[in-house]
Amino acid sequence: MNKRCALLSMFQMSRTRIKIDGICRAADAAAAADAGADAIGMVFDPTAQRSVSIGQARQIVSAISAFVSIVGVFVDADAGTIRQVMDEIPMSAVQLHGRESPQLVAELKPVRVIKALRTDEADALSIWLEAMGDLKLTNLIGIVMDTSTLIAKVPGGSGVANDWSQLRDLQRAHRFDGLGALIVAGGLNPANVGDVVRLLRPFAVDVSSGVESAKREKSPDKIAAFVRAVREADAQMNP
Repeated sequence: MNKRCALLSMFQMSRTRIKIDGICRAADAAAAADAGADAIGMVFDPTAQRSVSIGQARQIVSAISAFVSIVGVFVDADAGTIRQVMDEIPMSAVQLHGRESPQLVAELKPVRVIKALRTDEADALSIWLEAMGDLKLTNLIGIVMDTSTLIAKVPGGSGVANDWSQLRDLQRAHRFDGLGALIVAGGLNPANVGDVVRLLRPFAVDVSSGVESAKREKSPDKIAAFVRAVREADAQMNP
């Protein structure tokens, strides 16, 4: 095990990171931060249901502390578009949630990148692992595994549950090794996230619709319950 993987394993055993995605309102960002979320995600895909403008993003960023990471979510945007948004909005990383190539990740260096894949795209894991070496993708810091496109028809925030057993099989086959942090998403909510954390022990969990009270509106109570469920699962695994 290399040093990077050893560090990731240590972090996984200590505390699961939490990202509240699809933030559209400053109040929801504040609620996520107050509940103890590690990161918030804002969607910059104009076709998405939870897309935000630059002006809205500025208001959202102003509502959180410097200790909460900001992730910009893009779908099939080019490097120039992504960098233009980053010039306007401070971000810790970008999440690519479409059909982006390893070449785009290389083009974005040194921007930290999280790449989303679907469970029906497991074959692509080997392509990305090969690209880590060939293109020296030192800026690819993790992989989000989201619900299969065969059952979820939108890039994210569908609320459709992922196939957790399949992800566990992939994990046991070491298919995620060498690709940075494993982040899981897809139909997570306060009722099921604890079981998913106990099953997969991911580096992070990513939730959007599972903590909403209405489309584009998060529920502070659901966010708090989600964070609490993750922490309770962490405590059970680290007595």
